[in-house]
Amino acid sequence: MLQGTPILVLREGTERERGRGASSGNIAAARAIADAVRTTLGPRGMDKMLVDSMGDITITNDGVTILKEVDVEHPAAKMLVEVAKTQDQQCGDGTTSAVVLAGELLKRSEYLLEQNIHPTVITRGYQLASEEARRLLEKEIGTAVKPGDEGILIDCATTAMGSKGVFGSRDHLAKIAVKAVQKVTEKRGDRTIADTDQIKVEKRQGGTISDTELIEGIVLDKERGHPRMPGTVHPAKIALLNSALEIKKTEIESKINIKSPDQIQSFLDEEDKSFHKMVASVKASGANVVVCQKGIDDVVLHYLAKEGIYAVKQVKESDLQKLARATGGKIVTGVKDLTASDLGTAAQVEERKVGDDDMTFVTGCSNPRSVSILIRGGTDHVTQEVERALHDALKVVASVVEDGVVCPGGGATEIDLSVKLRKFAPTVGGREQLAVEAFAQALEVIPWALAENGGYDSINTLIELRGAHEGAHANRNVGVNLADGKAADMWKLKVVEPLRVKRQAISSATEVATMVLRIDDIIASKKSAGPAGGGGGGHDH
Repeated sequence: MLQGTPILVLREGTERERGRGASSGNIAAARAIADAVRTTLGPRGMDKMLVDSMGDITITNDGVTILKEVDVEHPAAKMLVEVAKTQDQQCGDGTTSAVVLAGELLKRSEYLLEQNIHPTVITRGYQLASEEARRLLEKEIGTAVKPGDEGILIDCATTAMGSKGVFGSRDHLAKIAVKAVQKVTEKRGDRTIADTDQIKVEKRQGGTISDTELIEGIVLDKERGHPRMPGTVHPAKIALLNSALEIKKTEIESKINIKSPDQIQSFLDEEDKSFHKMVASVKASGANVVVCQKGIDDVVLHYLAKEGIYAVKQVKESDLQKLARATGGKIVTGVKDLTASDLGTAAQVEERKVGDDDMTFVTGCSNPRSVSILIRGGTDHVTQEVERALHDALKVVASVVEDGVVCPGGGATEIDLSVKLRKFAPTVGGREQLAVEAFAQALEVIPWALAENGGYDSINTLIELRGAHEGAHANRNVGVNLADGKAADMWKLKVVEPLRVKRQAISSATEVATMVLRIDDIIASKKSAGPAGGGGGGHDH
């Protein structure tokens, strides 16, 4: 107030929340998100049914899928959704764990805030604990494995799929995932790279999950361009084109004036000649299969069919690149530039009916650097859930192949970190040690939730786990056995996870918790009304 005159800094209708109110509102929103997905954690976790605005139904217990489908309004809750997306991008698995851990860190910080400990002190303590946790993971908990050890890779894949709805077929799917990743793994310098983007996943309703197969080649969701083309070509020499086999229209507006009927005929003849030339270029190169990214004129298709050449048009660019890696061919821009050395090779190209659709199978590639997985399942919801499970498994296997480090699952890693961080806390000193202790407590939420979702007594399980990780006979590999709710050695049960999943989950959860804690003022602009006349909804400013 200046001499009794109010000064308006913010626009009228702006809402502002500061201090403790802002903090507790954000923490409550983040916790609500974490609580929503916590029941989906682990092999005994429950599923969620999500219905979007169009009425489409998704049934899943994949953390990131749930959070992507749910329309989240609160800004702090949106930050937790980002954590799940990052975890999914980096590791494929551990999305639910990362979100649950972030929610628990915020829940523990609320107790510290009530003790009048400043948010900056808490965030500093969390940062110290997170760094120590990452050091412990790499130096003490992680176990180096040979990336070529198929048994370990299959165990990692089955663990990643254990919480999905494909429990019965997970051994079959795990073997497919491991084989697929091994096919696309390559050495670059002294690093091993397993690029899961080179694995094409197609899903088709029909059959059962056990009919899901790995194709050492590429499956295209396209049929041959003309019914008179051969249904099968072997051996196949494949031309990969990214330009259209059509007469190009001019860039500028143009007209053709025809004064006599002969000119029409010569115009059509010229067009026909161009089409003939295109097909002749393909034939001269020795190709008997053409895969084109753009369109192919019907007349060209007719001529190709006459020559016994199998052609597919309107293929996605990403599929064309995968085909080049699988067959060893080169993508050519113009059909005139096509030579025999540009062609890819495969033992067979054939059109097969899968479900209701015709698909093109390029199989028998000599050393495919790109492969396909064809998912089958009784209903659309089943194939979608299998696809999500395979995505997790492929990413997890790729992480182990690249890093060569795994750690025990079933909450064993978290409980071990919790016990070790409790010992580390007094060495920090000051008020930060309270935050380190809170971090250690928060880690216990993972084994707690696993036991709770399995229908066991969480407190008894936690006490048993702590006992197994402390004292002279401590065993860092002891986690929750969900068959009986008791503590058991996870290595013996073959429940193992890549170190990258744990490291990323702890880093992301810490980052989002510290970010939410540092907010002490929320200024929300009023949504402006649409333009006069009622057009369109409001926009945020």
